[in-house]
Amino acid sequence: MKKIFAAVGLLFLLQSAWAIDIGDAKDQGLVGEAKSGYLAAVQSPASAEVRALIADVNVKRKDHFEETARKTGVTTEQVAVRFYELAVQRTTPGHYYQDVNGNWQKK
Repeated sequence: MKKIFAAVGLLFLLQSAWAIDIGDAKDQGLVGEAKSGYLAAVQSPASAEVRALIADVNVKRKDHFEETARKTGVTTEQVAVRFYELAVQRTTPGHYYQDVNGNWQKK
């Protein structure tokens, strides 16, 4: 289990490469942390630019979730759930996340 926490932490560090774009989109309330562990559009329809950002981030997240699952012996879904939990904890006030029912909440 320690490995999964370390790997998820590494994912947060790697995510900083996209932080400016994600940060801007989150600041504008366009995207948020979905309960799936992935980034999602808060508003719809989302612009092409926002959809492209979401797709790029989520491909990278999926790769990291799968790699972490292989290394730690847990499922990809378990890694994604843990990532979601940590992402909600780290969500900045004013940014959005989905609650367990899938409703968008502003922190």
